[in-house]
Amino acid sequence: MYISTRHDPFPVQKLYHGIYAHGVETRAGARMLHISGQVGVAPDGGLADDFYGQCRQAILNLEAVLHGADMTITDLVKMSFFLVCREDMDGLVEVRKELLDGVRPAITTVYVAGLVCPDWLIEVEAVACADGQRYASANY
Repeated sequence: MYISTRHDPFPVQKLYHGIYAHGVETRAGARMLHISGQVGVAPDGGLADDFYGQCRQAILNLEAVLHGADMTITDLVKMSFFLVCREDMDGLVEVRKELLDGVRPAITTVYVAGLVCPDWLIEVEAVACADGQRYASANY
């Protein structure tokens, strides 16, 4: 049973093909999870010096929140990326293709003047949607 449908009334640009959709529709009765902004701080408190390392860790942190709710990255329907440096867009696309290839959530990317900690280079927030039947088996 599909709990979400992707809508692309016009083609996704070639560079981003396969990593996002123009719109994602969710079905009634689905579980929704709104994930707070995740940054590149590892569970042990470490922070990579470079954008690639922070971006990768932020998405891994997001994935850990999903797993805690009995969900996976394939349940993502919306993601928002907040970048401090315009130069990091190519790195973001690279990491998204590595970790999110084929997932195709709706995506928004925004350049910001800064994040809460001046050492953070990226913050990622998301919404996930899963089959309501899985709720009964989750540990809540």
